Amino acid sequence: MNKRLIITIPHYNNPDGLKRTIKSINEEFKIDIVITDDGSSNKFNEKDIRSSYKNNGDIFFQYLDKNCGVGIAANKCLDFVKKDSYKYVARLDAGDICHKNKFIKQLNFLENNKEIKLVGTWARVIDTSGVFLFDIKHPTTHNQIKKYMYLNSMFVNPTVVFETSVLKAVTQYPIQYKHAAQDYAFFFKVIRQFKSANLPEILLDYIIDQDSISTKKRKLQVKNRIKIIIENFKPGFYPVYGLIRSLVLYFFSRSSTTSIKKRLN
Repeated sequence: MNKRLIITIPHYNNPDGLKRTIKSINEEFKIDIVITDDGSSNKFNEKDIRSSYKNNGDIFFQYLDKNCGVGIAANKCLDFVKKDSYKYVARLDAGDICHKNKFIKQLNFLENNKEIKLVGTWARVIDTSGVFLFDIKHPTTHNQIKKYMYLNSMFVNPTVVFETSVLKAVTQYPIQYKHAAQDYAFFFKVIRQFKSANLPEILLDYIIDQDSISTKKRKLQVKNRIKIIIENFKPGFYPVYGLIRSLVLYFFSRSSTTSIKKRLN
């Protein structure tokens, strides 16, 4: 019989954030977790991580000998998942906070909507001090998601849950984007073959951290986003607009775009 859910967490130099994330998982059913450390110099203690987890699921640890990039660490997590018989797989990032019953709501949605294979949620964006910045409310239907994906990813990566059957067709995060935007490339591949959705409910606190990839590797992330849009390009308003938009955003820092979003929210 299939195990129900496993959460994948790539980790790099954020043990305190990892513990907060593990502690925030609040569900009434068993959930396993696989954590891949990406060659951290600031390492976590396995015993501390296990003691932070209040669910009765298992935690598995994997280690890379050196820092290879979040895409490689995420793929190593997926390799672990493929070796077992889990029905669903989720993604979290160290530092982000799950709301109560996040995962059961997503699993119930997937089981009641068999045509949908991947589902995200809305998220609340806060800074490292816990100050609210803005909400992310992405489109909820597959057709809307496909249309607006050319503007940016229409999924908050650490909110996503999907059927492991997806991995038979989209086997991994594209390694050419291992340092930034690998999730965007992955989601583009998934929605071309499977239907998707977002739950119209805020079920995760997404932390904007000055040490995160989205901040420290901002230009690389946008540059990779441009490449991904070109890879998936087709004639139409949104592909053209999305490409122009990303070219403009290349010259803006993340703090600038965050400030704009905060004012508009």
